[in-house]
Amino acid sequence: MTTDELKADCYSAGERDWMLATQRWREQALAPLLRSLVRVQVTPNGLTLLSLLAGLAFCPLWLVSRPAAMVALLVHVLLDGLDGPLARFTNVASRRGSFTDSMADQIVVTGVTITLMATGVVGIVPGGAYVFLYTLVVAFAMIRNALAVPYSWLVRPRFIMYGWLLVETYAWPGSLEWLLWTFNVLLAWKVLTGFRKIRSKI
Repeated sequence: MTTDELKADCYSAGERDWMLATQRWREQALAPLLRSLVRVQVTPNGLTLLSLLAGLAFCPLWLVSRPAAMVALLVHVLLDGLDGPLARFTNVASRRGSFTDSMADQIVVTGVTITLMATGVVGIVPGGAYVFLYTLVVAFAMIRNALAVPYSWLVRPRFIMYGWLLVETYAWPGSLEWLLWTFNVLLAWKVLTGFRKIRSKI
């Protein structure tokens, strides 16, 4: 992961340090799978597209089969974790790829949340605030990285939210909305600090 590549990502400094520290281990662990993907001519952009489609498949599937919808979301997460390693494995990692991956992730976050609002799982206010604040934090993280003043830390609620759908569906209905409110407070704080830092640098 080059410095130039990192200018387009939406990671905090702490996340980046962890990724760089574990990059070699992850590449070794995934090497057999990555070689297989190369053999069948799967590209990083192709994986990003498949990940996006799997994530968006959640939306119609949630209306007819919640277990199938959650499987689609799991496939999205797994594929999302492979496109970056495949890009580095094949030496095609770039700012464009990082930006595309981040936008695909955000589209899925938005689609999933809108689906949950439309089906009454979460309210319009917490769900709408979540999409708005999450999108701003991602945008601000990219801008701060481009200005060389990355966030020191960021909350990544999408994976927790996706996993919590199991709790919401099978154990504790109504709990996801409270979880979203908690995330909204943290995201709002990161929006405020992000805005102040960007404003001070431009």
